[in-house]
Amino acid sequence: MKKTVTFPLILGVSFLSLASGAALAACRDVSRADLEAEANTVVDANVDTNGDGFPEPATGGGFGLPMWVTMVDETGKVCHVVNTARDSVSGPNIGNASWLGSRVISVQKADTANFFSLDGFSISTATLYGLVVEGGSLFGLQHSNPVDATKAYNGSPNTYGTNGDPLKNKRIGGVNVFGGGLALYNASGVKVGAIGISGDTSCTDHAIAWRIRAGLGMDNVPAGFNSGVAGAVAGDELHLESSGNGLVNDTQHPTCANTPAANAGNGVLGDDD
Repeated sequence: MKKTVTFPLILGVSFLSLASGAALAACRDVSRADLEAEANTVVDANVDTNGDGFPEPATGGGFGLPMWVTMVDETGKVCHVVNTARDSVSGPNIGNASWLGSRVISVQKADTANFFSLDGFSISTATLYGLVVEGGSLFGLQHSNPVDATKAYNGSPNTYGTNGDPLKNKRIGGVNVFGGGLALYNASGVKVGAIGISGDTSCTDHAIAWRIRAGLGMDNVPAGFNSGVAGAVAGDELHLESSGNGLVNDTQHPTCANTPAANAGNGVLGDDD
């Protein structure tokens, strides 16, 4: 079932956030230690077990690369920056083991999920892809809220991915419109920020983010664009579309190389063309 949406729908759900009350901005909702441990557990579990050279689609697929994991609070302040290659690589060479460009992309994804999700409605970066292409109701959204490069690339590369990463406690902005960004909801269903994952295919980034969010217990999602779609458990899943022909103004997302299997553990919905 296709889900075509327009800008008024986004506006129409905004009233839902008013009933829940304002959340207090607090990076302590998830500790860095817990985020790092969960990120390493999930990424380490996405491995090749059948000898074909690729991680298994059931655990996330993609290429099995290290990940940048960023959390922001609901004001957009960076709480934590983690790199899952840190155990084996240190200092500025972190960019030789994981995509260095993914560091800032992970913040963009976290910001996007946080910027446009509400207490009553979650919008993942994966659901925005078709809405922002030419002809989509949100065309141009990806150019809003640009990254503040003076903050994003400030500080010593020796600390990238550590507790002293220069991004920490800054609001750098940025919008990203492919898989990997998810809003975080506490046990009361209140949005407390978002996580952004980058470092592999966009589909795998989403699956890894989904598993990390679930492991942190921050997946109490109220609703989303995909609510009601067969197989959806939250509403902000990545909904696959393999042909690429039906994406304009739709909340589906293109398939990727070694696409994650469609299952609740990955937060991926199958192609229903």
